[in-house]
Amino acid sequence: MRNAALPISIRQLSKSYGRVRVLDDVALDIRSGEFLTLLGPSGSGKTTLLMMLAGFVRPDQGIIRFGDADIVRLPPHKRDVGMVFQNYALFPHMDVGANVAFPLRLRNVPRDEAESRVERALELVRLGGFARRRVDQLSGGQRQRVALARAVVFEPRILLMDEPLSALDKQLREHMQIELRQLHERLGMTTVYVTHDQREALTMSDRIAVIDGGRIQQIDAPRSIYERPANRFVAEFIGESTFVPVIAQAGSCAIGPARLRLPDGTPDGAMLMMVRPERLRPLAGPPAADEYTLEGNVAETVYQGDSMLLRVALSGGAIVAVRLGGGARMPHPGDAIRLALRAGDFHLLPSDAA
Repeated sequence: MRNAALPISIRQLSKSYGRVRVLDDVALDIRSGEFLTLLGPSGSGKTTLLMMLAGFVRPDQGIIRFGDADIVRLPPHKRDVGMVFQNYALFPHMDVGANVAFPLRLRNVPRDEAESRVERALELVRLGGFARRRVDQLSGGQRQRVALARAVVFEPRILLMDEPLSALDKQLREHMQIELRQLHERLGMTTVYVTHDQREALTMSDRIAVIDGGRIQQIDAPRSIYERPANRFVAEFIGESTFVPVIAQAGSCAIGPARLRLPDGTPDGAMLMMVRPERLRPLAGPPAADEYTLEGNVAETVYQGDSMLLRVALSGGAIVAVRLGGGARMPHPGDAIRLALRAGDFHLLPSDAA
């Protein structure tokens, strides 16, 4: 089951509801066969954008192309897209096979061929032999697989998914993330996935488009977005972040008694240094050659099972978070502490970064 994937091109896409601007002049290119995730908080515009791709919402202005075809005025059933909804949207009065066959029935696929395609789609999602099972006899994970089989059974070239794992428990959701990614690699179709879960986006995506306030704040590979966020919103939304105000001068800056060398080309002036909690480590002896030493006192400790979170007040007043493995020794509030920071383990943002 593999069809030629299509690229998606979006230009000047806007949508308002009354005075609320839900999407604001969005431009986006999605590569053929790519797994792209639209990531953002509730109300950011990500689901509205997905619904425009599906044809359920009409933009106020803008262009959407699937390949070379402008599809803005094309009705949903003529767009050749598979859709997986947040609540699965299965028909409770139909068994599994009938649910999966529904798109084929709409397309007048002959019965024998439809039965063969349904069984193939169910095998693909590891539900072979479930065709006669009632929907109410299925677990949440199985229902999600049925919805996925229905979305791909007619071999669309684009697959759209709207938070399909949000109703599952944590363990099953993490398992299904890997399964969905593997299925995407087998099918090769262009996939656009909506979520507000940043770890889910990092796990599954070729690229992530971070959306806030109806605008794309950054689009890049997961590692690039995590390590080099474009602004403070992206840095705070993707993972945990600490921000230390610094003054750059002649290629370096001071944090307490430590003097840190900054990347070549860093302009002089006020900056925000972003540090991820896992990039700091308590220092017992001398630092390595590529490490700086930051000094401070433990302000707070939080035990979280597989890890511990420390909040450390550095010399100079800034507060940083430090994440330690669950087996590490737990310091006490008030303890003096030295932290090691490698030269490449921080990222600079303008001090006025939004």
